[in-house]
Amino acid sequence: MKISIGHRLFASVLLAILAVAAGAVYLLRQNVLAGFGDYAVGIELDRLDELSGALARQYRGHGGWTFLPAGDARAGWIARELERLQREREETVAPAPAAPEAPAAPEAPAVPQAVPAAAPVAGVPDEPPAAAPAAPMAVAAPPAPPAPPAPPLPPLPAPRIAPEPGVDASLPRRITLLDAGGRYLAGRVPGALPLARRPIAVDGRTVGYLGVARGRRPSDAMALAFLEQLRASLWWILAFAVALSALAATLLARHFRGPIRELAGGAGMLAEGRFEVRLPAGRSDELGELARHFNTLAQKLDSAESARRQWVADTSHELRTPLAVLRAQLEAIQDGVRGSGPDSIDAMLRQVLALNKLIDELYALARADVGALELSLVPLDLWRLACDQARAFEARLLAAGLALEFGPAPASAMVLADPDRMRQVLDNLLENSLRYSAAGGRVVLGAASDGTLLRLHLDDSAPGVPDEALSRLGQRFYRVDASRSRAHGGAGLGLALCRRLLEAQGAQLGFAHAPAGGLRATIVIPLARQA
Repeated sequence: MKISIGHRLFASVLLAILAVAAGAVYLLRQNVLAGFGDYAVGIELDRLDELSGALARQYRGHGGWTFLPAGDARAGWIARELERLQREREETVAPAPAAPEAPAAPEAPAVPQAVPAAAPVAGVPDEPPAAAPAAPMAVAAPPAPPAPPAPPLPPLPAPRIAPEPGVDASLPRRITLLDAGGRYLAGRVPGALPLARRPIAVDGRTVGYLGVARGRRPSDAMALAFLEQLRASLWWILAFAVALSALAATLLARHFRGPIRELAGGAGMLAEGRFEVRLPAGRSDELGELARHFNTLAQKLDSAESARRQWVADTSHELRTPLAVLRAQLEAIQDGVRGSGPDSIDAMLRQVLALNKLIDELYALARADVGALELSLVPLDLWRLACDQARAFEARLLAAGLALEFGPAPASAMVLADPDRMRQVLDNLLENSLRYSAAGGRVVLGAASDGTLLRLHLDDSAPGVPDEALSRLGQRFYRVDASRSRAHGGAGLGLALCRRLLEAQGAQLGFAHAPAGGLRATIVIPLARQA
């Protein structure tokens, strides 16, 4: 069953969002429960302030915890102490009974006022007024007996302090008294549940702790009710997650599908042998890097295909040349144009030898390419071997008008190499200098070592090699057309074979301009480790 990238992205994004949502809900649930629990425990610890103060006063009065009961009575002592404090608080809060009021005293009777005397009559002699009868003196009324006292009113009941909402009524059974070292003194015996502690200080020194264990509290029910309301919103969260997943998957699929289609199309074109295909590589992500690697691969395949075609053409040309000469010689002998004398036989033998050399070089290159080249690496003094091979060419060099010179011997020249393959490399390099150096020049063999690498170089004199040709020396069938033309012979495989033989032995071959005006060939090979 084929599943498109868009569907895969949709499923991946959806599962990721649902996983994140589920994790968020789970963490929210845990945090809500823990938060409500911590809040409730904090309230309960605050309610123990009165108990903490009472314990501190008793500790100060007794000089320690000696006032605590012994034995099993300690388990219920905290609850009894809280009841005692509750009673004291009720007695303090209840109002005192009112005293009866005294009865009011009766009012004194009013005293009668004296009658005024008659006014004198005109013409009548003044007579002394008759004496008025004496008024009786006002006598104070005896006080009324006091009223009996009214019965006192019954005292009002002390207001009960209701437990605060969110606090479990079983708090006294969850309180534990510990000493300063955390050892049990009274109250609930500590279990596996952790205790929220409140220190008891006396004169600035902590002498004990009041601990509260968590239990089933109304706060848990509040938290569960909150989460129950939250669960109703999960359907909206799920719908939003599906819509967001579809949108993200669509955008991501559109973002990735285009470059992937281009890569698939380009790979199909490469499979058909169309190595000129190139992909746009303007993206800065992994797909852009993949497109650039694809273009590099396509370029290398194109170059390899071009080199293969050129190699086949050059090989066919190089093989056809000696065969054409042999055919011409044989046809001339057959037609009676030339006789089958020693000169004709020598000419045909030279062509056969050239053809045999070309075939041997091609065979060696093919084996080197597939890693099947047989090598026997042994400790070898490369400087001495190179000097011996150069002296073997000295007669031919002198015959060509070239002088052979040797530089100073290096400090160390012991390497791990195959002597036969090294002789083949040196012979090819000396043959190249002999063939392409002008008469009157010289060939110089030198070497230098730095303790790690040995550099063996062979210099010849003019004519030199153009700068643009240096980088191509060592390529198969490549020849410098100007000064080192095919007129001097060779198929252009010698330097290529030297490079492959050296690479198989862990060495390198490089080319540069020689101080004498010709070509410098340098062999760089690691020195052998001294035992």
